[in-house]
Amino acid sequence: MTLTLIGYRATGKTTLARLLAQRLECEWIDADVEIERRAGKTIAEIFADDGEPAFRDLEAQVIADLCERDSLVLAAGGGAPLREPSRQAMRKAGKVVWLTAAPETILARMTGDDTTAARRPNLTDRGPLDEIVQLLTQREPIYREAADFEIDTEGKTPEQLAEEIFERAQ
Repeated sequence: MTLTLIGYRATGKTTLARLLAQRLECEWIDADVEIERRAGKTIAEIFADDGEPAFRDLEAQVIADLCERDSLVLAAGGGAPLREPSRQAMRKAGKVVWLTAAPETILARMTGDDTTAARRPNLTDRGPLDEIVQLLTQREPIYREAADFEIDTEGKTPEQLAEEIFERAQ
């Protein structure tokens, strides 16, 4: 079974994938890292050089490939569930967990993460908080439809969240 973590940037997908994989004694993969490995460049460079549609095509292929594996915790990119075939692959592979946080919390976490600015492109021409609010408004119905359950990441430690996900995923 694959346990897939979805949600907006900076909701804890990578951190929780690592913790859950330890708990489940299985492998974990960050889909964005795998995309960058396959492309030989950062996501920001893929967007700049090839455009968002090319990135989304590669992302969909990576998600499909990773969902074929057994015993995996997958940290999916924030936009990975946008395509129906990716949502279907995630659901077919196992449980899908939607991680949530308030827009202000997401912005604070992104601001504190040096890799976000270097590796991740802006997705709109709005300011950072407006972009988060706009994209969450667009994506929340898709996340909700894709997920088996939702976990609010506000005010909890990664260890507490991993335990909550572990218990609910059983």
